[in-house]
Amino acid sequence: MVQKGPRPLVLCGPSGSGKSTLLKRLLKEFPDKFGFSISHTTRGPRPGEKDGVHYHFTTRDEMIKAIDRGEFLETATFSGNLYGTSKRAVDAVRFSGKMCILDIEIEGVKQVKHTDLNPLLVFVMPPSLAELERRLRARNTENEETLKKRLETAKREIEYGNEPGNFHIVILNDNLDKAYCELREFISRNMEEKEED
Repeated sequence: MVQKGPRPLVLCGPSGSGKSTLLKRLLKEFPDKFGFSISHTTRGPRPGEKDGVHYHFTTRDEMIKAIDRGEFLETATFSGNLYGTSKRAVDAVRFSGKMCILDIEIEGVKQVKHTDLNPLLVFVMPPSLAELERRLRARNTENEETLKKRLETAKREIEYGNEPGNFHIVILNDNLDKAYCELREFISRNMEEKEED
C-alpha cells in the first residue's frame, strides 16, 4: 500500500491518563495539521457525546458484521463493549493531507503493529495508580464495578507501556503543560524527519 498523507499518530494509555485532554489541546492548537479518527463503539453515549463526533455509536451486531467484512484496522473489547478504528475513518483524514490521530487501547496497538499503517506510537503514562483512580472518580461516570475493571486494565496497560520497544515514546502525564510539550516536540521531530526523506 502506498502511504496516503502523513504518518498517523497513535495515542494510547489508561482511561484517565490524560490522552483526551492532550488530544484536544493538539487539535485546538493545530486544527489544520491534525485530524481525529473517530472510533466505533457499542457502548452507549455519555452525557454530551454526539454520534459521529465523539464516536460512531453502533450495535454489537452491526459492528461484528463490519469486522467480518474486514472494515477495521483494529478492534478491542473494553468493559464489555466493542471499540474499533475503521479503515474508512483513517483514510478520510489521511486523504485530506492531515496527520491522522488514533486514540486506541493496547489490544488495538498490537493489531495496528501488524498492518501497513506504520504509525508513530505514543503511550501516555499516569503519574500513579492512585492518581489515576482519583481522576476516574472525579469524572463521576463509573460505578464501583466498572471503576475496578478500569483500574485492573490500567495495571496491564501500564506494564505494556513500560516494555521497551512497544512505543516510540512514553510521556509521563504528571504535569499537563510538560506532557503536552513532550508530545508536541516528539511529533514535530518526526514530521521534520519525514520531510527530509
